[in-house]
Amino acid sequence: MALSKLEKRIRIKRRVRGKISGSSELPRLSVYKSNKEIYAQLIDDKNGKTLVSASSREKGVDAKGTKTEVSTAVGKAIAAKAIAAGIENIVFDRNGFVYHGRVKALADGAREGGLKF
Repeated sequence: MALSKLEKRIRIKRRVRGKISGSSELPRLSVYKSNKEIYAQLIDDKNGKTLVSASSREKGVDAKGTKTEVSTAVGKAIAAKAIAAGIENIVFDRNGFVYHGRVKALADGAREGGLKF
């Protein structure tokens, strides 16, 4: 039986998460996208805590324009919050999504904001 799109993404997600994890010194930038919104959070897996988060639903994020432009704004917002919290280096977790379009735009926005990964 063929896997659904969601099942394929979850299988890829599990495979990637087996190889990467975040710590307080090097947190994991996890990305989730729905049809309308995009969310990002920096996670310390060793303590099971979210250190910083940003999404397209927040008031501080400029959510105007195309979904890709909004994703870039979310990337810049999470970078600004991370640098304010003293975090510069991160590990990127695309969460099973293809590194293309909105996910890539968020990553590029985070890089523009000053995060290194």
